[in-house]
Amino acid sequence: MSHPPLPSDALPQQASRRDFLRRGGALSLGATLPAWGMNLAAMAASADAAAALSNTGDGYKALVCVFLQGGNDHANTVVPVDAGGHALYARLRGALATPRAQLLPLSPLATAPAVAGLAGGQLALSPALPKLQNLFNTERRLAVLLNIGPLQQPTTLAQFRARSVALPPKLFSHNDQQSVWQSHAAEGSTVGWGGVIGDQGLLLNRAAQATESLSCVNLAGNAVYLAGQQAGQFMVNPLGPDRLLALQPANMLGSQDCVDAFKALVGTQEPAVHRLAKEHSAIMRRAMDTNAVLLDKLSAITVPAERTQPSGNPLADQLRTAARIMAAHRNLGAAGAAGSGGTGLRRQVFFVSLGGFDLHDNLSGQHPVLLAQLDEALAQLDTDLDALQMRDQVTAFTASDFGRTLSSNGDGSDHGWGSHHFVMGGAVQGGRFWGDWPEVTDHDSGAQNIGQGRLLPTMAVDHLAEALARWMGVSDAAALDRIAPHRAAFAGNSPLTGLMSV
Repeated sequence: MSHPPLPSDALPQQASRRDFLRRGGALSLGATLPAWGMNLAAMAASADAAAALSNTGDGYKALVCVFLQGGNDHANTVVPVDAGGHALYARLRGALATPRAQLLPLSPLATAPAVAGLAGGQLALSPALPKLQNLFNTERRLAVLLNIGPLQQPTTLAQFRARSVALPPKLFSHNDQQSVWQSHAAEGSTVGWGGVIGDQGLLLNRAAQATESLSCVNLAGNAVYLAGQQAGQFMVNPLGPDRLLALQPANMLGSQDCVDAFKALVGTQEPAVHRLAKEHSAIMRRAMDTNAVLLDKLSAITVPAERTQPSGNPLADQLRTAARIMAAHRNLGAAGAAGSGGTGLRRQVFFVSLGGFDLHDNLSGQHPVLLAQLDEALAQLDTDLDALQMRDQVTAFTASDFGRTLSSNGDGSDHGWGSHHFVMGGAVQGGRFWGDWPEVTDHDSGAQNIGQGRLLPTMAVDHLAEALARWMGVSDAAALDRIAPHRAAFAGNSPLTGLMSV
């Protein structure tokens, strides 16, 4: 995303380093060399010291946000398959409905609590998600979150209609709701809850003398989700770090002159005079150094696979590179350093994405294609983590701008609010549904129907953010308040208590 030029008086000579980093926000090689695929995000300094993580030993943990850009059609992702539930679904969806016989039934654990609102019915997945069905039914490493979305406090339909409670800003807007999901604030927000988790992990990585600039890794393009108060998002090409950015003669036509010329161009060789130019130069150097380290460590990493790497699947490419970086975590710190135990990086947060979900038309044709890519990519990640013996150390979850209308607009669906999502990993209490099934009785009726089948969420993004942060080892109340700023409004009553095992 391009940024408007700053006014001439916005950065006076006496501007502080913190102000520069916060205002600059996303200085990047990508601005001048977009094909090189690496953003040199400025590491925003925090006004407050990041709170320490709870003592979770020397184990490595990683969190992966899989963002479905455009607003996933949740109603054709998780579908009632019992006779009565499917009949209502088919009536509301019209031509968009998936035939009952094609759906993939989900069989929760016998010990799983009954789902409120489902009235004994059964849920199923889209026929495009057979691998996720197996992860839920057999492997029990997949959980389904029902009707989750941004909320600032518990909200009833009457309160929504009367506007008598605080509501998320700018509902139904793509850019704003992407930002709200990722940061709890509308477009323009500068700190995301994944980045705040990264702030906490950065402290452990720093104590281990690890490559702390890899605390937050983005393989999909700039996203506020990974913007921390201390941790910056380091961007990596989905196919792996670019050799050119390692700035070695072998990568630049065999010429040291080319290396020197490029360093001069980006201001990393000659000493800068202006204070802000010095900061820019330092950021560039850190990014180039990190890229060189990552390239070196990944050169020795191969991810064993039990099946062929998917082709033509951008999400699978991103997740395969993420798995390689995870596998290299032990080599990205100083062995035997204080607090490291020779384990290298201790915490990482990743962001990947798949686009194309804004299907106002051709939903029946295109949506299954996108879900099949999601299915393939998540199953590949699970397989890779098994080969690396890291399933228990990595948790992935899906997110999206918003859900969509149950009512059809003819050939597609329109912007909604609440949605259904997945959480996957060895530490996830899978094989069960979390949350309540929404009550929708007609196109414009039902306790969770704000109109045209748009769902009023009954689970907040804050609930998910807090559950995942606690699993990552965050226990400090102030840090949790930044990660889940509305958690107090829910009086500690989280529908996701128990989602994650330690």
